[in-house]
Amino acid sequence: MTSPFLDALGANGPSADRAGKMDLYGRFVGSWDLDVRQFSEDGRERRRAGEWHFGWALEGRAIQDVWIVPPRGELRHGDAAAKFNSYGTTLRVYDPDIDAWRIQWTDPVTRTFLQMIGRAEGTDIVQLGTRPDGQLARWSFRDITDDSFLWQGEVSADDGESWRINTEFTARRRSQSD
Repeated sequence: MTSPFLDALGANGPSADRAGKMDLYGRFVGSWDLDVRQFSEDGRERRRAGEWHFGWALEGRAIQDVWIVPPRGELRHGDAAAKFNSYGTTLRVYDPDIDAWRIQWTDPVTRTFLQMIGRAEGTDIVQLGTRPDGQLARWSFRDITDDSFLWQGEVSADDGESWRINTEFTARRRSQSD
């Protein structure tokens, strides 16, 4: 089934006017399985599976993803908010004026909305923003290969002097046949 909305949103690759810059996030286009570890402030750990799908969007001038924890299927039934489920999207747009990425994360389940700026830092990608509660947020893609990466979500209550990891994803690329 084809959808006019999805056809208009999606793109086959990067726009020619942004070509080289789109590679920073473009390398993630495809589907990924996640091993998700969430850490509460008191140190308790919760481990679950997830899925993450990246695609070209908006005439190839953006990368959009859908991030789902736990993955679609039986575990998603019932009250998603009460189960701390997540089903959201990130829109990443390269902005030539600041030579960085403007990022908007939206999760209607948890009612989480976050704006960030993303840049390469060595071989990593680091996104910085401020959460609605005033704490700084840092989301990083690390140990990136063609088929895997480590994603870490961190918070800082002291203006970046120290950071606490609250979420960590180990991502493995799905084969094309999945």
